[in-house]
Amino acid sequence: MDFSLTHEQEQIREAAREFANEELVPNAARWDETREFPHAAVKKLGELGFLGMMVDETWEGAGLDTISYVLALEEISRGCASTGVIMSVNNSLVCHPIETYGSDAVKETFLKPLAAGRQLGAYCLTEPMAGSDAGATKTTAVRDGDDWIVNGTKIFVTNGGAADAFVVFASTDPAKKTRGITSFVIEKTRQGVSLGTREKTLGIRASSTMEVIFQDVRVPAANLLGELNRGFRVAMETLNGGRIGIAAQALGIAQAAFERALQYAQDRRQFDVPISSFQGIQWKLAEMATRIDAARLLTLRAAYIKDQGENYATAAAEAKLFASRTAVEVADEAVQIHGGYGYVAEYHVERHYRDAKITEIYEGTSEVQRMVIAASLIKG
Repeated sequence: MDFSLTHEQEQIREAAREFANEELVPNAARWDETREFPHAAVKKLGELGFLGMMVDETWEGAGLDTISYVLALEEISRGCASTGVIMSVNNSLVCHPIETYGSDAVKETFLKPLAAGRQLGAYCLTEPMAGSDAGATKTTAVRDGDDWIVNGTKIFVTNGGAADAFVVFASTDPAKKTRGITSFVIEKTRQGVSLGTREKTLGIRASSTMEVIFQDVRVPAANLLGELNRGFRVAMETLNGGRIGIAAQALGIAQAAFERALQYAQDRRQFDVPISSFQGIQWKLAEMATRIDAARLLTLRAAYIKDQGENYATAAAEAKLFASRTAVEVADEAVQIHGGYGYVAEYHVERHYRDAKITEIYEGTSEVQRMVIAASLIKG
């Protein structure tokens, strides 16, 4: 087994790390406090090629592999978890399905500006009564000549307030449930598209998590992604790749929390010695570092399998399950190592703690990941 990175992959990681240190780390706490969407930072991400990393160069993407994407996304998320998920959604949940399932005309219209970072996208699947059960989708699309008329409400839409285009899943044959869902790409500027409530979230507060409403929105049939009534497959296949991205985001959050805890343990003195000299603290740091390394290996393995063109669904689920739990546990221990200071915003680890939790929830809860893994085991 070869665990070494290529020179190009190392360069990409270094570029992402430099961007995170210069542009994200100094601003992340302020964005978290004010819930300000980081427009300028996201624009620079696009200029650096980080918003369409795996898109073919034909469509103005960077044409890179999934491993490069994971390396960059971990570094960006280490700097700011909100910016990390903005990047993840645009790459994994928007550019990927449009490139994979869209016509050349759709790619020309939507994919090029999204991959180049001139526009931003969002993924609209979840509804008030359809979370893990995507088959309960109530948003409908009814054919009317050469168009579809879309009606419904989507919730928890990451990038919702800043997006220029939405990948939307609607029921085109409600009686068939999951076998009657179709996917579309819809411009924000279309008449009938509006934004509802912006959620006041526990963490990733700068990511603009919105309710998006579609009221009699006329969508050209050419905007359909994939085949009619095969949208559920598009959604699930897209989420498989997205889970690798969220595992990378979780890694970045865990790494940030760990680095702050390690530095604090070396600086903080009690009983005339650094607290890093206490075995209880040392064991915490050792466990944190080991779990991060294990999560990183799982995530890179899932990325490698995807790059080989093999079935990566189980590997992605394992990576997300373990990395997200690692982020929560490492952030928890980082707060504990800081003691009372860990509970105040000035020391940042409480933000990492809040940011970590969502990685166990979106793009498939940990319970859903266990279902995916168990199904693969039972099926053999």
